[in-house]
Amino acid sequence: MHSTPRTETHAWLNRERVRSLGFIGVTVLVAYLCYLVARPFIPALAWAVALAVIAYPIHSRLLRRARHETSAALVTVFLVTVVIVVPALFVVREVVDEAAASIEDVQQEVAKGRWRKAVERNPQFAPVLRWIEREVNINDEISSASKQLLKGAGKVVSGSIYAAIGLLVTLFLLFYFLRDRRKILGVTRAIVPLSDRDTNSIFSDIGDTVRAIVGGILIVAAVQGALGGLMFWWLGLPSPVLWGTVMGLLSVLPVLGAAIVWVPAAIFLALEGDWGKALILTAWGGIVIALIDNLLYPLLIKNRMQLHAVPVFIAVLGGLAVFGGVGMVVGPVILVVMVGLLEIWRRRIAAEDGSK
Repeated sequence: MHSTPRTETHAWLNRERVRSLGFIGVTVLVAYLCYLVARPFIPALAWAVALAVIAYPIHSRLLRRARHETSAALVTVFLVTVVIVVPALFVVREVVDEAAASIEDVQQEVAKGRWRKAVERNPQFAPVLRWIEREVNINDEISSASKQLLKGAGKVVSGSIYAAIGLLVTLFLLFYFLRDRRKILGVTRAIVPLSDRDTNSIFSDIGDTVRAIVGGILIVAAVQGALGGLMFWWLGLPSPVLWGTVMGLLSVLPVLGAAIVWVPAAIFLALEGDWGKALILTAWGGIVIALIDNLLYPLLIKNRMQLHAVPVFIAVLGGLAVFGGVGMVVGPVILVVMVGLLEIWRRRIAAEDGSK
């Protein structure tokens, strides 16, 4: 009575199926090992793909004139470096220097008792000062922050080295993505188990999404920089145009962004005794500028992606949480690929139902 299931099992597990299962297992294992090898370069790969999509129209024009793939790709990478990388490196250097100087200035002002004098000129804030002094030792906290800054100098240098390597890898990949674009797309089409129509549709959606993301980032940066600069001008702070520009450029950074500029400015105003201006700047930066980043960006890209704001919002924030800064690109791209695949399944099921 028990021989039939064994016979069926033996018939199912024939030599060919065992080999197929073994081949699938080895393929999955090697694919996972390849993922582990490539994981450190995922940010560079993602940014290189995004830059390739954005820079391709320029590369295409150069290619029509030069008629040489390598030369056109080299010139395009050079233009991308000049337009994007060089200004970004300059801003990062200026921000790091400004952050170190701001911490040192605040420490000196607190050591001189400027904090207490500022509050004494505004007695209505005396209860706030007593609460802060009871809960937080300002001198110790500032001193500790300065020590941590000095202690982390080596880590900053190390991080800068890794960032420089990542930048070089990104530009290296960008060159080959531009020069060998047709070959890469051909290999991808051969690997992807979809028809040419479905593959073209997904590729088109990815291109539109990347362009929407970059456009959204630029618009949000411009709006945040303008709002920050206007508030600096209205409060009478120095160089509103410069700091508005810096806030706009820094708005692309996750979590902190423009706060790197306006938080030290608010502390400076508080130490000067301008508590009203300090509170206005804090509310403006913490509410208005922060909401622009978290709400306007998903709303801008949702129209190009033709999706509801909620999944786009989750894709952006979830991408940032999982992948870091590059998640602003990776998260929405994963979402649009998933939606494209679901749409392909929907069409296939509808076609099968119609044929019955």
